[in-house]
Amino acid sequence: MPLFRRKSAERAADGSMSLMEHLYELRRRMFWAALAIFLGVVVGFIWFNNGVPAWGISSLGRLLIEPYCAADVPKAYGSTGGCDLLALGPFSGLQLQLKAALMAGLVFSSPGWLYQIWAFVTPALYSKERKYALTFVSAAVVLFSVGAVMAYLVIPQALKVLLGFGGDAVISALEADQYYSFLMTLLIVFGLSFELPLFLIALNLVGVISGAQLAKWRRYAIFGLFVLAALVVPGNDPITMLALALSLTLLYEVSLQFAKFSDKRKRRKVGSGGFEGLGDDEASPDPVAEE
Repeated sequence: MPLFRRKSAERAADGSMSLMEHLYELRRRMFWAALAIFLGVVVGFIWFNNGVPAWGISSLGRLLIEPYCAADVPKAYGSTGGCDLLALGPFSGLQLQLKAALMAGLVFSSPGWLYQIWAFVTPALYSKERKYALTFVSAAVVLFSVGAVMAYLVIPQALKVLLGFGGDAVISALEADQYYSFLMTLLIVFGLSFELPLFLIALNLVGVISGAQLAKWRRYAIFGLFVLAALVVPGNDPITMLALALSLTLLYEVSLQFAKFSDKRKRRKVGSGGFEGLGDDEASPDPVAEE
């Protein structure tokens, strides 16, 4: 312990870390991140069959099956009012609960493991970059959650379209693993897709793209977003594709307007420094000489 404290003091004194110290720090951060995910999975596993009626919280299993129950199509009758899923193997139920618990655990523990990533990267950043890093991590969590909620609300309509082709002659009885794979794929696709504005804003802040360029590319970008929605959405139902494409188009427009505002702010800042009238071959004033 004294040796560890002495090494920490030496590291704090010169502000540098050796390769081995970086590896030790990485191992420590990974341990706490894995512990946070494990605890989240445990909570999700318990919550799968146990809600909190006093707080109006349904069980996780009931929440995940709700989009299927809300789809207005003929279903096989069961104990939950005609929207039970089929378990075709002895381990189907356990695999289903573990898969749902893992997904819920990653969401529950996201503040913990994202903080560990941020804490590991922070020492290599300047104070201004640290502020941006924390803001972007928080925004990424919010955007992913909004995208997942959007998918959850759209899934009943998607199932209505996909399961309604047979009409009244077909009664749906979905296999549990296939349904949960479809559900989780949509949640992840929508969640990751909603990170688009964050990516574009980051490129604008570092000077890679400008608001004028985003405006110039708008027509092609919208076409590309519709093609992307058609490729990544499972089932290729028009409701889900249209919802994702329109959401991405709106997010692109938000990114464009933010980039324009950021560009104006940069030009105003440069203008206040007296550089706006300088030619390409003119040098900027020397602040030391002026003082």
